[in-house]
Amino acid sequence: MSDLTPGPQERKRSRRESARSRRESARTVGMVLLAVLITVFAVLNLKAVKVDWILGTGEAPLIIVILISLLVGIVLSYLAGRRSAKRR
Repeated sequence: MSDLTPGPQERKRSRRESARSRRESARTVGMVLLAVLITVFAVLNLKAVKVDWILGTGEAPLIIVILISLLVGIVLSYLAGRRSAKRR
């Protein structure tokens, strides 16, 4: 009969796996919601806008301007972080 009842180790493992499963499910739901929000945001910002570049002007969809700005911000933040880490 002792083979049928789980021991303390099996119960701990089962709880950890259950918690991990809930965490993974929550993360998946969050990622799906984020993807939906990004898609809606992109669809709502397709209007062409005038952009003043350093060497001229042009028109581009607003979402492209936002994404380029986001990428430039990410790259600059990364480089600033690396530079400050080197000084330490």
